[in-house]
Amino acid sequence: MSSRVGFGDRREEPAERSRQLEPVADEKLDLVLGQALEDFRLSVHAWSEAAYSRPRTVAQVVRRRSWRLAAGWALGLTLAAGGVSGMVFERHQRQELARAAEQQRLAQERQRLVSEQQAREEEEDLLAKVDSDVSRGVPNAMEPLAQLMAEDERK
Repeated sequence: MSSRVGFGDRREEPAERSRQLEPVADEKLDLVLGQALEDFRLSVHAWSEAAYSRPRTVAQVVRRRSWRLAAGWALGLTLAAGGVSGMVFERHQRQELARAAEQQRLAQERQRLVSEQQAREEEEDLLAKVDSDVSRGVPNAMEPLAQLMAEDERK
């Protein structure tokens, strides 16, 4: 039990000490603490005033946009060149198609003319054959006269 009493005594010691302090010492501590806080407040205000009143230079952020500009121009020019080359290619394709259509038309026209010429020749050959088949031969008695007429026509 004596150890309990010892602990209890020790706990009560700081409380007794604080009661024993002089009121004058408390007032001195309050004044010193108040003065320190006042000095700190004034120094903070002075620092803030100095920080806000000093001239500032604004650091201009330099953005390197030259590559963006160059990339934009490159892409724009690529797009324009692609558009122009697409138009040129389309025009060339149309010209080739028109040329092929014209050649095909001319080939058909030639084929038609050749067919007409062959038809005429066949018709003439047929008429000549019919004429030779239908015509009668000259009788033998009249043959010397026919030869004379043929000789006259040659001269």
